[in-house]
Amino acid sequence: MLHHPTLDKLQQLRLTGMHQALLDQDRTPEIDQLSFEERLGLLVDRELTQRDDRRLQTRLRQAKLKHRACLEDIDYRHPRGLDKALIQQLANGRWIHEGLNVILQGPTGVGKTWIACALAHSACRLGYSALYLRLPRLLEDLALAHGDGRFPPPSVRIVVARSDTESVC
Repeated sequence: MLHHPTLDKLQQLRLTGMHQALLDQDRTPEIDQLSFEERLGLLVDRELTQRDDRRLQTRLRQAKLKHRACLEDIDYRHPRGLDKALIQQLANGRWIHEGLNVILQGPTGVGKTWIACALAHSACRLGYSALYLRLPRLLEDLALAHGDGRFPPPSVRIVVARSDTESVC
């Protein structure tokens, strides 16, 4: 079977996941044991996975997070007074859907910024966009937007603002 025209068409259609999956299938001798529907399903799954991954990487890049932090990496052994059940509840993103806010406060050096970045990372994985800003920059942007009449729409955007004493999500 001639794959070259098909591979070219997949690239032309920007179906890079399917293109790579078809190349991988071509190199796998056991693939002939699968039915057409199973092979097609593998191609479609690969394309969908690759697109989801690209969207996530774009959201994370646009978030401009200060730390590459994940909620799963939180060390609860450190005496910071973190409630593991609360962090796990925040990880599901329901608070974002309900339009709630999270305020992290504590002394310098306990990891407020890191936890805020982890929450933003979790939100990006759930399909929400996020943006890391220091509080003075956020206030400046809001003042400029108010001055020229263009407030950002109330959206599902998460802004992680950081001052010296607290971080706000």
